Amino acid sequence: MSYVTSYSDSATKNNNICSSSSNTRKLFNMDDTNNVVADIDINKTKQIERRYEEYRRKRKRPCKAPVIPTMESTTGDTATASHGFISVIGRRRVMEDAIKVIPRFMAAEKQPCGYDFFAVYDGHGGMTVANACRDRLHLLLAEEVKEGGDQGLDWCKAMCSCFMKMDREIGVSGGGNGDVDANNVGSTAAVVVVGKEEIIVANCGDSRAILCSGGVAVALSRDHKPDLPDERERIEAAGGRVINWNGSRVLGILATSRSIGDHCMKPFVISQPEINVHGRTKSDEFVVVASDGLWDVVSNSFVCEVVKSCLQGHMRRNNSDNVREDLSIKGYAAEAAAILAELAMAKGSKDNISVIVIQLNNTNI
Repeated sequence: MSYVTSYSDSATKNNNICSSSSNTRKLFNMDDTNNVVADIDINKTKQIERRYEEYRRKRKRPCKAPVIPTMESTTGDTATASHGFISVIGRRRVMEDAIKVIPRFMAAEKQPCGYDFFAVYDGHGGMTVANACRDRLHLLLAEEVKEGGDQGLDWCKAMCSCFMKMDREIGVSGGGNGDVDANNVGSTAAVVVVGKEEIIVANCGDSRAILCSGGVAVALSRDHKPDLPDERERIEAAGGRVINWNGSRVLGILATSRSIGDHCMKPFVISQPEINVHGRTKSDEFVVVASDGLWDVVSNSFVCEVVKSCLQGHMRRNNSDNVREDLSIKGYAAEAAAILAELAMAKGSKDNISVIVIQLNNTNI
């Protein structure tokens, strides 16, 4: 998710130039000029079909940003079996994503293991708001839950309230950086809180959370894009417009219809999240939370297939024996997150890529 301004990969441009030159040579060698257009179309189609399979062979130099997973494991009685995450700059010039993971971040009377907190923040216009959310949003949520404890836990109310408070803090403090105008900076937020009996998802923007249950990908959130009928209707009712400028954008600028920050875009862009409370079942296997750097190029079902293979130990990156031994101890969630990041880059993602894989049980998947 980004503003209109975007950065392209020079290596990709070079590959396209080489491919174009090759097609030009073929063009001048052809005697039958009537077949020129058809031959170029066929070559382009074959090139697209082979893009991922031949990616490593075609690309002469590695990506500047190494894909190194952050190994994470949880011990003791927790709501999740294990988790792993990764955040890479990808083909962008600056890093605007942020991740927050807090096992057992909050205790509860009816939840002996408490709750585990996971969040992906995808900033735009700078990293100010994403970093502020990383540092503060989970604290605001804990305060909201504590205040409403006497009246029973209302996740919808608690999540909406903490998102609104976070948005107000950004407006008052400017995101904590006087060099950046926070009115022109924002961030999406995909928050997942996991307990033994339920999974709570709060999403604001176009980051996404999915659940693999019984081998089937289940969307736990909805991408807030300006071209969604209800989002477009809300924006236009507030006096705004959705303009198709390199994709549907609010006022031709912002590619998401909801975010924290972006006060110059209000009331068209709002910070109210959509909440989903999912009751856990025995068939629930794992949750994947990621920024749109992954989801723009990979489908929900394919992500589930890749993570499932990783957690079963059937798919690994090319690591040394020591790293593989470490994986057998800490679990394969971090390995799965790293493979997804590599896959997104191989598929041509031009954005920062942040992925969290949350394994829900210890049984063989």
